Amino acid sequence: MTEDRLEQARKAYEQAVYGGDAGALTESERALDAVEADTALARAKILHARFQSATAGNGDAPAEDPAELPLFERALELYKALSDARGEAEALFWIGCVHQFIRRDNDTAIPYLERSCRLAAETGDKHTRSEALRHLGIAAHAAGRLDEARERLEESSRLRRETGSLAGVASNMVGLAYIAAAQDRRAAALSILDEAHTIARAHGAHAVMRHLEQARSRI
Repeated sequence: MTEDRLEQARKAYEQAVYGGDAGALTESERALDAVEADTALARAKILHARFQSATAGNGDAPAEDPAELPLFERALELYKALSDARGEAEALFWIGCVHQFIRRDNDTAIPYLERSCRLAAETGDKHTRSEALRHLGIAAHAAGRLDEARERLEESSRLRRETGSLAGVASNMVGLAYIAAAQDRRAAALSILDEAHTIARAHGAHAVMRHLEQARSRI
């Protein structure tokens, strides 16, 4: 797709310069905007993955990469200009995720996550909707709204099963186990962890397995 758009731009240039026909330039610019939006989103996601995987030797949290949020915001700007609601939903989710996960600011994150969830539902994007629901569940859990948190995570897990993201289901079950424990359902919490461990092991989700063992030691 990217190669097609670049080729389209090359042909538009030649038509304009050599053929005197500039009619395709605007459409080609929009195609390149789409490439830029996709690239900005992908590059920011790599930076986010680096943050998640980083471990500081002194136990401190890793530093936020200052390029990450502006890249997500640029992607959002471009997707909106292109009337690409599906891309807009994904960019909104990631902006919310930066505020929640990196900056620990749920108040700022929640409006982005809610808008992402609505747009993803409208466009039929189950993957992005499942991500937004997961993080809305995390916010509800942090605020002590346990029933809401459970509902959000269970709906996220249902969507993840539908899209085949079983490692993501196991990840959600970490949160569901903590919620069950907070609701004095310890037996249910341990059962959730057992099931999640089986799923995570089957799908090579080693990072999730570490979170599961940590949850088990705390519950």
